[in-house]
Amino acid sequence: MELNTLWFILIGVLFTGFFILEGFDYGVGILMPFLGKKDVERRQIINTIGPWWDGNEVWLLTAGGAMFAAFPNWYATLFSGFYLALFLMLVALIFRAVAFEYRSKDRSARWRNAWDWALFAGSAIPALLWGVAMANIVRGVPIDADMNYVGGFFNLLNPYALLGGLAGLGVFTLQGALLLCIRTTDEVRERAEALARKLWPVVLVVGAATVVASYFATDIFQRLGVNPGISAIGAGAAFLIGGWLISQRRFGWAFIMNSLTIALTVVTTFRGLYPRVMVSSLNPDWSLTVSNASSTPYTLRVMSIIALVLVPIVLLYQGWNFYIFRKRVSGNSKLTY
Repeated sequence: MELNTLWFILIGVLFTGFFILEGFDYGVGILMPFLGKKDVERRQIINTIGPWWDGNEVWLLTAGGAMFAAFPNWYATLFSGFYLALFLMLVALIFRAVAFEYRSKDRSARWRNAWDWALFAGSAIPALLWGVAMANIVRGVPIDADMNYVGGFFNLLNPYALLGGLAGLGVFTLQGALLLCIRTTDEVRERAEALARKLWPVVLVVGAATVVASYFATDIFQRLGVNPGISAIGAGAAFLIGGWLISQRRFGWAFIMNSLTIALTVVTTFRGLYPRVMVSSLNPDWSLTVSNASSTPYTLRVMSIIALVLVPIVLLYQGWNFYIFRKRVSGNSKLTY
């Protein structure tokens, strides 16, 4: 396997980890103002992700860094073309991070309520925009022969991309609800379980509509051929099994199935893209690929050595972190946010 293909796969793995882990962070932030009726309940909800949320964001930084080093042309075209959308996402993430740290600096109900809604917006906007971004990448955006994005901001807000954004928002919100089902107690847990049962059919409808729209708006299905493979079929099967598990109140397994749905959806997306990394809607020959967007072989070799040494260490540390803070968070737990 060539190194540029290997790094394409690795970036896909990094985005998979990010969407699964940061997905439940976004979902918890979105649901917190609605499931937390009292301040102690809202603090309980935030503390379910308190030890993890900033560490989960490192997956995105690593994916961005890997993209910059392994595929600089992909990085340049993506970040210049999606600049305004990414800037909006960055502002939302800044408010989200500040909300985590500042909501408990004052006991005023108005102060805390303001930061709670900042946390909501800082979670909902990125969740929506990530779906929009991924939909645009597979649909295609205006890229010229010099690998420059020549469209505008509103080119990104096409109906298909917005539908993809709603699908991403729904899946991440469901991911957050399922995490709360297995991480909280008492009334918050009951509300989260009730919401998960109501939310799953909505996400199913939006997700199915996105799949149908993808058949007409992209070439993903044509490139996958008559046999879409285990990733595409598995994504749908995992989501349906997750719905059945929710109805049976087996929320831990439902969380695993929803995570598997996210993972297999990313795998299917990257399989449908390969060997492209960004599709040009102006001319298929102007699409960025793992060949014309990659760094030199020497750079890829050095990066591979560094990744082999450091990635296992990061995975072990994060796994240990999840194990240490695995217990449920109750209203009587030590609350810090």
